[in-house]
Amino acid sequence: MPSIRIALAQINTCVGDIPGNAALVSRACHAARDAGADLVLFPEMTITGYPIEDLALRESFQRAAERSVQRIAADLAEQGLGELTVVLGTLGVARSGRPFNQAVVIRHGEVTARYNKHHLPNYGVFDERRIFAAGEDRCVVEVQGRRIGVVICEDIWADGGPVAQMDGAGIDLLAVLNGSPFEEGKGHIRTELAQRRARDVGAPVAYVNLWGGQDDLVFDGHSFVVGADGAPVASAPGFADALVIWDLPEKTEPARASALAESTSDDEQVYRACVTGLRDYVVKNGFSSVVLGLSGGIDSALTAAIAADALGGEHVVGVSMPSSFSSEHSRDDAADLAKRLGADYRVQPIERMVDAFQHELALEGVAEENLQARVRGVILMAISNRENHLVIAPGNKSELATGYATIYDAGSIGGFAPLKDVDKSRVWELARWRNAHAQSRQETPPIPENSIDKPPSAELRPGQTDQDSLPPYDVLDEVLDAYVEHAEGRAELLARGFDETVVDTVLSLVDRAEWKRRQYPPGPKVTALAFGRDRRLPITSRWRENAE
Repeated sequence: MPSIRIALAQINTCVGDIPGNAALVSRACHAARDAGADLVLFPEMTITGYPIEDLALRESFQRAAERSVQRIAADLAEQGLGELTVVLGTLGVARSGRPFNQAVVIRHGEVTARYNKHHLPNYGVFDERRIFAAGEDRCVVEVQGRRIGVVICEDIWADGGPVAQMDGAGIDLLAVLNGSPFEEGKGHIRTELAQRRARDVGAPVAYVNLWGGQDDLVFDGHSFVVGADGAPVASAPGFADALVIWDLPEKTEPARASALAESTSDDEQVYRACVTGLRDYVVKNGFSSVVLGLSGGIDSALTAAIAADALGGEHVVGVSMPSSFSSEHSRDDAADLAKRLGADYRVQPIERMVDAFQHELALEGVAEENLQARVRGVILMAISNRENHLVIAPGNKSELATGYATIYDAGSIGGFAPLKDVDKSRVWELARWRNAHAQSRQETPPIPENSIDKPPSAELRPGQTDQDSLPPYDVLDEVLDAYVEHAEGRAELLARGFDETVVDTVLSLVDRAEWKRRQYPPGPKVTALAFGRDRRLPITSRWRENAE
């Protein structure tokens, strides 16, 4: 049998933008045809974007998705692409009216086959079992005499699932349509799984994945093909549009490698996920610029660098809001950062505003400190209202976990939080990586070294540092990782050798801060367990104090 040319179209869709997503399909199909492809594969839920949550239940949305599929089929035929076989994800509907997570096969101006996702994930960020009906039938289509099996994402994770149904079907290729969100370290897990499935079916596996940001999820792409023996033979870079071209050889020929993307470090992966998440949240929600407070500290410095990489420095407004306790070096570091990024830098002192409140309220202690922080939040929201910038919050995961960030202040207010799932220790690592990356390209490092090196402080009273209220960040982040991401209890933490006072302090802070986390802006998920839809705990609970 002849070899056929396969194209994996790695695209960035937008939920609900059915016409825009259809246009992406059309452009990719033309590019695939120009590259000589016989078969082009698109990601899961390409037509609607992913995840669509309860939009799937709206009949008007269902009808719009189906109309788009039919229009794409007709348009491709009219444009001379009728011979091209196109497999893409969309929203289907069962006879009962329940929606399907569906793949359609298009050729000669019509839909020639449909496949409904069997295994509906209902863990972590996924809630598909509540929304979709499960499919049952397998899907095998022929392209120039070669048999192509089609499955969707979670279907390859289930032993004995739809992949096992391919036994006896004599498939030449397993095509997997994916909407798999990014999390650090997940790439090799996907590859190893695809390698096992390739050996299971005795055929190459083509894994095409979505990329781009959608609310608190980031999809990284990294589409790839592995041969029947599991060896990688083609791959795409992450966080970018790509069209991977690979020739499926004849049965008797070995799989030949084509373009393999260069591997990147974990720090680069996480950084690019944060950039992608912020950029797509801003752009897809109709904004073009962001505003944030610049304190001279590491969190706001890294957040501003991410924003500049996402949108361009000219679309970043950084506001220094010194109080009577702000150090000279903090203001200098903020100004230096803005200059390096090419950001719009402004200085708005807060002392007179704080004095006006104090004249009426006469606050003391923590209440007075928090007043300063919240005045800064009010300033940023006022600038946002006046100039239509999106306020972004520079708070990190360690602060969010412990409730250390003052709610409604400049560190937690706004529409998006790029570092929401990045703990403090990792903030420093990412800042160092970004500066080193700039140096490797003979560019000016974006983050002042002083912002990286100095002890973190909210500067709400003389001589204040974070460690006045929190354990050292290296210890804190280790305890938080065990308690939050791995759900270890007090007994397990003490057994691991953590100091009892530290454990009790951290666990109490985390449990008491759930109400704050519910009010925090969304931010990109980059770890295995992020605050938000990943971790759903009640605000009111006495479980830990009664359990241990």
